[in-house]
This record gives sequence, structure tokens and C-alpha cells, in this order.
Amino acid sequence: MTTPNPEQTHTPVAMIVLAWALVGIPLLYGLIQTIRAASTLFTG
Repeated sequence: MTTPNPEQTHTPVAMIVLAWALVGIPLLYGLIQTIRAASTLFTG
């Protein structure tokens, strides 16, 4: 069992948003490109 740490740090919301943006934007771009490429295979 772990004991609570009274000196826990708080991660700023801006840093969390920036981290998600750095991962999410390229991921979304890659997903869109994949869907476009796959749709040409099925639509001719």
C-alpha cells in the first residue's frame, strides 16, 4: 500500500494541452491521409 505524498506536483493545463496537440495533430493528419488513400482503393 502506498502512502499519499503531500508534496505532489500539479501539471499545468497548458502543458497537457500542448502535449496532446503535439501527438494528436500528426495522428489526425495521418488518419485522414490513410482514409483518403483507402477510399481510392474502394471507389476506383
